[in-house]
Amino acid sequence: MMYQAAIPFPAIDPVAIHIGPLAIRWYALAYIVGLLLAIFHAKRVLRQPRYFAPGKPFMPPHALDDFMLWAMLGVVAGGRLGYVLFYAPQHFLQNPADIFAVWRGGMSFHGGFIGVLVATWLFARRRGIPFLRLLDITAAATPIGLFLGRIANFINAELWGRPTDMPWGVIFPGAGPEPRHPSQLYEAALEGIVLFVILHLMVRSGALRRPGLIAGAFTAGYGVARFIVEFFREPDRHIGYLAGGWLTMGMLLSLPLVALGGWLMWRALRQPPADAT
Repeated sequence: MMYQAAIPFPAIDPVAIHIGPLAIRWYALAYIVGLLLAIFHAKRVLRQPRYFAPGKPFMPPHALDDFMLWAMLGVVAGGRLGYVLFYAPQHFLQNPADIFAVWRGGMSFHGGFIGVLVATWLFARRRGIPFLRLLDITAAATPIGLFLGRIANFINAELWGRPTDMPWGVIFPGAGPEPRHPSQLYEAALEGIVLFVILHLMVRSGALRRPGLIAGAFTAGYGVARFIVEFFREPDRHIGYLAGGWLTMGMLLSLPLVALGGWLMWRALRQPPADAT
């Protein structure tokens, strides 16, 4: 079958830097740079007292430097365990040593989400910080990391989309001759750019005065964005489609996020704006 419109995959080396025998991949850099930029943005938000009026922000910006390590451990551990449990439990049950082979790929956002929740709760409890307020700050900055992570997925030529005849279809290496949706870029746009803009506008309008509102908007917004992109993204080969021949594991895991996010927003809007003390 001939395809008149197709974009060849750009020749991008997935390894960004070679230092002797050490190879640093774009995927690893995306995690590191995304986390650093997210912390930087969160600090900027905390330095704006008007977002938390009356009073001052609930925590000093420099406390986020300590939180960064907790968040990184939560993302990596949760993301890996989520992939193991949600996407390939049989394989890892038969090959348990592969659980630690993170350099081969295999991370789940939904697992990373749970990991960050646990890390945030533990850090907040240890420091005496209101959990929902810290979660709001974390959620407001997370789309930065999501954007860079999806760009890294594209560079790695992984998580490609379904076949398409649209003029922007990309022929990914290892995915056959058919042009496919660059679903990684769709996710970068929705989960990264669009969600960041929405949350930023909410922060500027005073949403941080209602604990849980930003966290809820992020959770529900990600769930909706991921559910939409799943219609264009190729499902995992070892899982395929679920009930009805159209539902995917990504859709199934996103539904609880939409419900949780909606509940957090409903709960936050029922409460009067809280004082930041």
